[in-house]
Amino acid sequence: MSDSRNAVLGNLRQSLRRSDDRATAEHAVEARLATHAANLVPERGRKNRVGLIELFIAEAAKVDVTIDRVDALAAVPRAIAAYLSTHNLPAKVTVAPDPALDAVPWQDQPTLGVRRGNADARDAVTVTGAFAGVAETGTLVLLSSPDSPTGLNFLPDAHIVVMMADRMLGTFEDVWTRVRSRGEGFMPRAVNWITGPSRSADIEQTLLLGAHGPKKLHLVLIDEPGA
Repeated sequence: MSDSRNAVLGNLRQSLRRSDDRATAEHAVEARLATHAANLVPERGRKNRVGLIELFIAEAAKVDVTIDRVDALAAVPRAIAAYLSTHNLPAKVTVAPDPALDAVPWQDQPTLGVRRGNADARDAVTVTGAFAGVAETGTLVLLSSPDSPTGLNFLPDAHIVVMMADRMLGTFEDVWTRVRSRGEGFMPRAVNWITGPSRSADIEQTLLLGAHGPKKLHLVLIDEPGA
């Protein structure tokens, strides 16, 4: 390495207060990774459960998410059927093979066709659970797994998410804390952060919904705790 380049890099290290000691630098990096220190968390993400839900609803509405609040899992099939009818969508859905959705009494809505599995090009509407909601931005968080195939999130025209209210968190940092609490062996291959329907304004700055995924995103939020 030339003397001039050494001088430039040396000045950079000095301005960044970095040591030339490689072992010290590696130890600092390992310590930083091990602590999972959070960044600055805004006060708006520190509300109680009621406040977080209100904030989520307000933020989600800004990005064209529709929300239907129900008081129990038993009300989910009726709520979904009503949404499909209102938006002139076919009365059939492909549902994630998620054990959390097994307790939904789909049979109580006989006019609603239900298929379990991953999505394909023929599916207009899919239903999934969610790992969490982020009140700060109105974002839904879905973890990829055999129980939650990622195709369900991106292939259909309409994506319906069923989520318990007790999964509502304040910030992105809260989500990562909950993901890590599952243990090292449970880190998913993909973490999908979904803030509203797919959209793009790449062409002439004209907003287009459904550019890279669903045109509609609907949340059925269940107020019943822990069911």
